Amino acid sequence: MVNKSDRLTSLKAEIIDVKGECTAGHRKGDSFNLSCYTSGGLCGFFYHDIFPGLSVMQFGGRYPWNKGDEMVVECPDRK
Repeated sequence: MVNKSDRLTSLKAEIIDVKGECTAGHRKGDSFNLSCYTSGGLCGFFYHDIFPGLSVMQFGGRYPWNKGDEMVVECPDRK
């Protein structure tokens, strides 16, 4: 298990668009400080979906298809 005091990468999520109405009340421009330990107020359904990528980035990893240190993910309830 990772020691919580280990050096972790700071992560920030931002809502870049909302189509229709977000049932969690998120709006374009909302931002959240995230980690593997806290959702920062982000909707639980969305946090669940991004957690695998979040944990990779949290510990300094990255996916080759992501642009720089950014990851774009769509809401699981998109319409």
